[in-house]
Amino acid sequence: MQKITRKSRLLLYGCSGLGVNMLNLIVGTYLCSALIVEGFDPDDFGLWTYTDKTLVVAALWSILALTTKIIDGIIDVPMSPFIDNLKTRWGRRRPAILMGFVPMILMYLMFLLIPDNGATIKNTIWFAATLGLFYLFYTLTMLTYYATFSEVTDNERDLVFLSNVKSVCDVVYFILGYALLPVFISLGMNIRIVALVFLPLSLTMMIPMFLLKEKPLKGKNETITENAPVKEKITIGMALSYSFKNKTLIFWMCVAAIMNVGLQLFLSGINEFFSSTGINMTFVMASSFAPVPFTILFYNAIVKKKGLGFGYRYVLLIFSVGMSIMFFCNNAPKNILLPLAIFCGVLVSFAIGAFFSVSYTVPSFLAAEESKRIGRNISSMYFAIQGLFEGVATGIASSVILVFLKRKGYISYMTIIVAIACMTAFVLSFFLPKNVTLRGKEKKKL
Repeated sequence: MQKITRKSRLLLYGCSGLGVNMLNLIVGTYLCSALIVEGFDPDDFGLWTYTDKTLVVAALWSILALTTKIIDGIIDVPMSPFIDNLKTRWGRRRPAILMGFVPMILMYLMFLLIPDNGATIKNTIWFAATLGLFYLFYTLTMLTYYATFSEVTDNERDLVFLSNVKSVCDVVYFILGYALLPVFISLGMNIRIVALVFLPLSLTMMIPMFLLKEKPLKGKNETITENAPVKEKITIGMALSYSFKNKTLIFWMCVAAIMNVGLQLFLSGINEFFSSTGINMTFVMASSFAPVPFTILFYNAIVKKKGLGFGYRYVLLIFSVGMSIMFFCNNAPKNILLPLAIFCGVLVSFAIGAFFSVSYTVPSFLAAEESKRIGRNISSMYFAIQGLFEGVATGIASSVILVFLKRKGYISYMTIIVAIACMTAFVLSFFLPKNVTLRGKEKKKL
């Protein structure tokens, strides 16, 4: 595959997944909740829900929805060999992206339809099946895109740059989803209409169609380096074997998963945490995410001087401190509550962007090293395994810990648990090998 060396094109390429990630946020955060009216104020039925009635059988829907999330995490693994073994006259990556993107958009539109007027089994099965297919094609699209990171970059610095651009875009779609989307609702637009308003953003996924330059694959070997011919046929067993034998990868996944428990608990429970304070969540979310493009510059400066390991530990520590201080927002006097919440938001913004960045940087580094060593490209499997670890971490955070805290009335302790999770990752990060911790560190000129 031809490398992308111009920074302007790498910047554009890093923005490719923004729209698709935004659709995934809308489906998982808003549309699934909009199927059930219970929990919403009756005045909001015409805005935050599909209709004024619940459209699914709640018990059955909860089981099926949970099942689709589990399958979503597992499906990444068998999807990887399919992506890596795909051979077409147009190359490997662009066709795979299109094969996922087009049906994903169709499933997104189908999820907005209402087969029956009421809580019926037909509706429940319809929405669960559509949701499962949406996740399937979303995975195919994004897994292929992530697998190209180590292929389109020519050196370590460009890979870090691309990962940082992607992490900034992640912050952008979080701001769009958690700060801007509610504004449309406040203007009187139903959530299904708002979902259509954001649909054109998905066209950012067409950027790789123009920037990726691939040679036709018809059974011939593709070359990673001049001395390392790639054997195209990669079975799922082979890819799993290479991946799980990489002890550095698996240890990193464990560290990142613990960190993600804290991050996802923060993202999932921040609304509930501040619900009784009367604070406008737009201010809190804006203070947490808006400064990220600037705080990433600071993080990059640390990595260049000290290496990725030091930078990662720095953001874990500062995020833990921010969460610990945020705990006191529950009992803070009203005259200092908003300034304190904004201060905590700005503090954690120094970590959020970096968390997203390392999720792309480290697997890409390790995949590139492995590809050179074995002469086989299994980068998509690395991201597939990371997706599995992150899926489990997200489930533990949002479906186990957060639900327990809400049911028991302990939501005020959410930030303390986040801090504990991140400090655990902080301690474990000291045991990461040097080929990870020294990444990004610039050598001193003699």
